[in-house]
Amino acid sequence: MTGFLTLFRKEVLRFWKVLMQTVAAPILTTLLYLLIFSHVLEAHVQVYPGVAYTSFLIPGLVMMAILQNAFANGSSSLIQSKISGNIVFFLLPPLSYLEFFLAYLLAAMVRGLLVGVGVALSGLLFTDLTLLHPLWIVIFALASSALFGCLGIIAGIWAEKFDQLAGVQNFVIMPLTFLSGVFYSIHSLPAIWQAVSHYNPVFYMIDGFRYGFHGVSDVDPWRSLAVLLPCLIVLSGLTLQLLRSGYKLRH
Repeated sequence: MTGFLTLFRKEVLRFWKVLMQTVAAPILTTLLYLLIFSHVLEAHVQVYPGVAYTSFLIPGLVMMAILQNAFANGSSSLIQSKISGNIVFFLLPPLSYLEFFLAYLLAAMVRGLLVGVGVALSGLLFTDLTLLHPLWIVIFALASSALFGCLGIIAGIWAEKFDQLAGVQNFVIMPLTFLSGVFYSIHSLPAIWQAVSHYNPVFYMIDGFRYGFHGVSDVDPWRSLAVLLPCLIVLSGLTLQLLRSGYKLRH
């Protein structure tokens, strides 16, 4: 396990050395959303009975921060290594593709969860948060960060230039997260957009995660988990296959 642990440590240190950029900046950006939306809508919107809008908003922002940063960690690391040419130093040692996958995935999860915890703790400055079902919070946080960590690795493998990676972030990741119920309940949408939202897997991640805090959600958390886990399994298998074949890494 020495190779896996060394690569995992390297990936954690990579973002830890620039903590202001990789952790503090995303926390601040997310808090700006909280400040603006809570100030404007707190007195006018109550999504669930007995749940203040700020309390409703914080779990969605926490999950959004987890997903975006888990994706960013693996994707940025791989594209930087490919462009600078130092990817060869990770491919030449006798590391299995499983060790490579786990090291990058766990580092992405660590960064995503670290930012998410920072957002949650900062949110306590604005309102009290209930933790009615903490196990659901942990399950959805871990599974969702792992899924977007896989997406980040896939994007980093596929992209050959920074603008290609930026295209994935701007045209795939951002719309999926912003249009997933972070700022609203899908029941407030017209029927056609409610139906569209059910095809967005990020909706189930945020909805299940929010259930852990408030005990209420737009869909049953077991249904959300039934959507999330197969997506995670499929993406993990795809990532492992890409690493095993050396697609755009060894060729």
